[in-house]
Amino acid sequence: MNAVRLVVSWLTVVPVRGPETVDRVGAGRAIGLAPVVGVLLGLGAAGLLWGFDVVGGVALLGGFLAVAGLGLITRGMHLDGLADTMDGLGSYGSPERAREIMKSGGAGPFGVAALVFVVAVQAVSFGALADAGRWAAVVLAVAVGRVAVVVACRRGVEAAPGAGFGALVAGTQGPVIALGWAGIALVAGAFVTDRWWVGPTGVALALGLTWVLVRHCVRRFGGLNGDVLGAALELAVTVSAVAFTLG
Repeated sequence: MNAVRLVVSWLTVVPVRGPETVDRVGAGRAIGLAPVVGVLLGLGAAGLLWGFDVVGGVALLGGFLAVAGLGLITRGMHLDGLADTMDGLGSYGSPERAREIMKSGGAGPFGVAALVFVVAVQAVSFGALADAGRWAAVVLAVAVGRVAVVVACRRGVEAAPGAGFGALVAGTQGPVIALGWAGIALVAGAFVTDRWWVGPTGVALALGLTWVLVRHCVRRFGGLNGDVLGAALELAVTVSAVAFTLG
């Protein structure tokens, strides 16, 4: 229960108090449950889209509302991590300089461009899925983003110097947990689209691209940090949501 409370307090604004002290063992258990929180958030997003559809709302506007709702309930920290990561990657400086830019608190041109693109693509994709009545696809897309976080924290990944959250969770996930969640997402993907192979392909593509992103960021920044996890999450949600609209 400590792990459940901790991951909910980390990944949402739900007023749940986690344990007073957190070590890497507890943090690893909590991150291993991140996809469960993703399912709950996905249900909320799908419910919002469904309710907006029932009252006659435009699907595209519903998609933007769903993205905004997810941003609000997660404190916008994943979107902030995406912006910081893109600014760090676009700095062309040393790893130390890149980390300084990521911690500066502002959003540069790379970060702003990434935010606009990701928010727009997610909103359009969610709207299209709602218009087609693919509510389960919305839930899975949001959950896949949290599966990407588990995969990113796999064993062998080191934390970046000065990382706070990253130091707690980097390298905490064994292959059974990471591959287990990925396998569940792949199987679930077969049931959320009209063509059974489209969903699993989208999940595999999303997780594969986030793995490439995380691997590059670990080399570029000298390790994993919370911003990179946020970027991986948003990338996985975006890619999977787009893939589920196909077919």
